Amino acid sequence: QNDTMDTGSCPLLPDSVLFEIFLYLDHTDVLSAGLVCRQWHAVARDEFLWKELFYRYYRVSREVPRHPAAVSWYGEFQRLYDTIPCVEVQALKEHSDQVLHLSFSHSGGLFASCSKDCTVKIWSNELDISLQHSSNMRPYNWSYTQFSQFNSDDSLLLVSGVFVGPHNSSSGEIAVISMENFTLLSRVRNKPYDVFGCWLNETNLISGNLHRIGRITSCSVLWLNNAFQGVESENVNVVKRLFKIQNLNASTIRTVMVADCSRYDSPDLLLDYEEQLAASSTCPIFDLGTDSEEEEAKPKQTPEPAAQELPDERGVMAEDGLQQFFDDIMEDHTRPAMTETELETKVAELFVRNRTKPPELNLLPTDSNSKMKYLIFTTGCLTYSPHQIGIKRILPHQMTTAGPVLGEERRSDEFFDSLDHVIDIHGHIIGMGLSPDHRYLYVNSRAWPRDCVISDPMQPPPIAEEIDLHVFDLKTMKEVKRALRAHRAYTPNEECFFIFLDVSRDFVA
Repeated sequence: QNDTMDTGSCPLLPDSVLFEIFLYLDHTDVLSAGLVCRQWHAVARDEFLWKELFYRYYRVSREVPRHPAAVSWYGEFQRLYDTIPCVEVQALKEHSDQVLHLSFSHSGGLFASCSKDCTVKIWSNELDISLQHSSNMRPYNWSYTQFSQFNSDDSLLLVSGVFVGPHNSSSGEIAVISMENFTLLSRVRNKPYDVFGCWLNETNLISGNLHRIGRITSCSVLWLNNAFQGVESENVNVVKRLFKIQNLNASTIRTVMVADCSRYDSPDLLLDYEEQLAASSTCPIFDLGTDSEEEEAKPKQTPEPAAQELPDERGVMAEDGLQQFFDDIMEDHTRPAMTETELETKVAELFVRNRTKPPELNLLPTDSNSKMKYLIFTTGCLTYSPHQIGIKRILPHQMTTAGPVLGEERRSDEFFDSLDHVIDIHGHIIGMGLSPDHRYLYVNSRAWPRDCVISDPMQPPPIAEEIDLHVFDLKTMKEVKRALRAHRAYTPNEECFFIFLDVSRDFVA
């Protein structure tokens, strides 16, 4: 930094020796050394050396690329060194049971916590964090609070919990709390409870309901609700049905979230998307848990649900196929004999083919429909454990409760709504989160065995202990980057569990 510095007394060390010393020094020490020795200062800015130090210091596989927004390896090392949280500054002990979820306001000034102690607490995120409000939901027959979300202008808080109904039946409920005076504005039933619920816009939220049709066949209905139900006029609709989707093989719709396509115009987080896609079209997996760089090919995708299938090549309509199927049963032509479960699934598949509204065309957003939003949720077609991501387009006229209470008029042969797109994960989905620009969907999953066959929907395949993190581009509906594998989980496959994801520009939590 000082060209007039006398360096005559500084020994001229070979680069290899400087490099070895460099690797064992903190980067701040390296900068200090640059004040004494111009040769050392030059080495301290060498990009090759910072790249080597980056991979050795953080013990990251060399296959993992540098952050696309980083301008140098030195800058990337410094960013991680300075911004990774590593010091606990405060412990909040006001909850008396397990804390299940945290959510931050969009401004960053507040956050909410949910817990098995059945309270939702709202905190001020100042330098010294303080409790602003606590709501106890037990008087409303809740068992616990499990999820919360601020609306886009941080004026309302959605709180989701488990509700205990008659005969100890377990369902879900959503409460809306005003951030102005912490009053409870409305409550909405939510079934099953792991739908969680989400905001569609500033004043409307989405909830779910489940109707049983058979032992393993059901129907999920997604509702649009006004947050101010208790104060709206009786002449104004406060609820409207959005979609009605049939579930096969004991599956249900869970974990709903909304992606806003208008945010896609912001700069891409994955600037090297084209190269990533070309280099890893099969999206192998980075295993960050070991020193090996062994990659595993992604399993083949399972076909989409039968609800989206077209009539077969012979042109036989599904209704005729259903009648033919019944005739075969009566005449004992079905061989081999079907179990009760297989019979119910077959009838449901044949029935829904001719009773489903076709999917929307041109799913991907364009300039003319950039105001479109996607409803994203977990679902399935083979077993009750969530192994698929369903995507349904929400058009602008569907984003208000105005109009008919039960939504659009539909023909008698359009009893169910189809999914616009399905992503098959071939494993148990245990978490989802959106990037800040809503373009990328991050998914946690535990993989099934590669060639597994599901014969009984009530017995899902075994799942891997390793948790894989997938990234999907909602602009192209394709998987990008490479799946990351850095954590393990030990919950058995027959139990329900969820790991929430949160995504910022630089990090995924």
